[in-house]
Amino acid sequence: MNEVSGFALSSSLGLTLVVLFGIVWIAFGWYLGRANKTHEDFALAGRNVGFALAAATAMATWVTSNTTLVAPQLTYQFGVWGMVGYSFAALGLILFAPLAARIKRLMPNGYTSGDFIRLRYGRAAWWVFIIISVVYAFGWLVSLGMAGGILLEALSGLDYHIGMSAILLICVGYTLFGGLRAVIATDFIQALIIIVGVVLIAWFLIDTVSLESIHQEVKSNHPQLLDLLFPAAIMFLFNNIFFGLGEIFHSNVWWSRALAFKGKVAFKAYLLGGLLWLPIPIVTGFIALAAPQLGIFPPSADMVGPMVAAEVLGKIGAVVVFIVVFSALASSLDSLLAATSDLVTRDIYHKYLKPQASDQHLLRFNRYSILGLGIVTWLFCLPQIATLGALLNFAGAFVASTIFPVVLGLYQRKLTGTYAAAAMALGTLSGLVGYFTIGFYVAALLSCIVSAALCGFGLLTSQARFDWQQLNEKEEPTS
Repeated sequence: MNEVSGFALSSSLGLTLVVLFGIVWIAFGWYLGRANKTHEDFALAGRNVGFALAAATAMATWVTSNTTLVAPQLTYQFGVWGMVGYSFAALGLILFAPLAARIKRLMPNGYTSGDFIRLRYGRAAWWVFIIISVVYAFGWLVSLGMAGGILLEALSGLDYHIGMSAILLICVGYTLFGGLRAVIATDFIQALIIIVGVVLIAWFLIDTVSLESIHQEVKSNHPQLLDLLFPAAIMFLFNNIFFGLGEIFHSNVWWSRALAFKGKVAFKAYLLGGLLWLPIPIVTGFIALAAPQLGIFPPSADMVGPMVAAEVLGKIGAVVVFIVVFSALASSLDSLLAATSDLVTRDIYHKYLKPQASDQHLLRFNRYSILGLGIVTWLFCLPQIATLGALLNFAGAFVASTIFPVVLGLYQRKLTGTYAAAAMALGTLSGLVGYFTIGFYVAALLSCIVSAALCGFGLLTSQARFDWQQLNEKEEPTS
């Protein structure tokens, strides 16, 4: 440990690691970006992503600040159900597998999740969906930017704003150069780093602080963390399932990948990605249970994971923690930047502001969008407005309302745009009421229940029969 500062890494070493990461990833993004000749190359990697890269990007993108920082935070707050409940978010990837295959069949020329909502439900539902998507995207972007600052501050004492600015600059840099092609290629490398790193951290922790001693300490002084009937934790368990489903089912991060994967790769890739992801939050969450025994009481609950790992493993362990968490953050932040910029470029700019834009014009605007999103996210991150868990679960009220409109829209001809729009809008409002009056652990649950009820009523009363061919939209931009 660093005896002077009390941090596992010196500030200079922390800054050196950030700079090295930045140079390598941005150079790699520039190298890969040379193959991008059209907007489709940039946005969807030529729609030709193979199975290995597809499975790796699905898993790595879902290993976010949530998994590496929030899973320990929620275990620290809710105990066993915190980490087990978080692992249930793997259901989102696993259940999206058949949806991804159907999306690829119904929309072979599609670009975004917004395309689907616009073509399937009309403009009113599209506006509601875009508002939800933008709120969620910025909530996730801000949480990832904050996590970069929190990570460096916890490990090296480096100012929060430096770490936050660094992660945003690096991810904006290589995504700007390489587009989805660079995002997926770096995700493959980051997935390998995450899997190996998490296994190493868990093994060292168990070897240094035995499972028996951790269990005895928690049982004696914090028994509620082991209580399987802890009411708030049980509510969190079910809330998190619907939050994870809503995040994946609606987000263009996952739709753009489904449309970029070649042939019949999507189903297998998402299924394997979900199974690979499943144990990771349990391993990262387990780390937090050692905090009381080690005498670690972090100033903010979302710092507990890095602090425990660094305390147990020393400087080398702190470097491993840094590399794993930084890789996890980058693998999600780059994906979100690319997918959200696609949504802005395709759904708003091309469809409503400049429908005659040329392919090269759209390519340039997509890059400007990535830069703009990075700047706006940086501004939102500056005040560090909330803990990561609270910030992410606020978005749960929004995204859970989209689950049934998306699923039924893909498989049922009867649901109309009026009911889909009402389900998303009223579901979101109900979730927000629950968030502010009861707690963050019910927001997604209430949102999903209200949305499901309205969709069910819409199916029972509708006589409509949607023509699936309307989803197969083919538009060539002017040259």
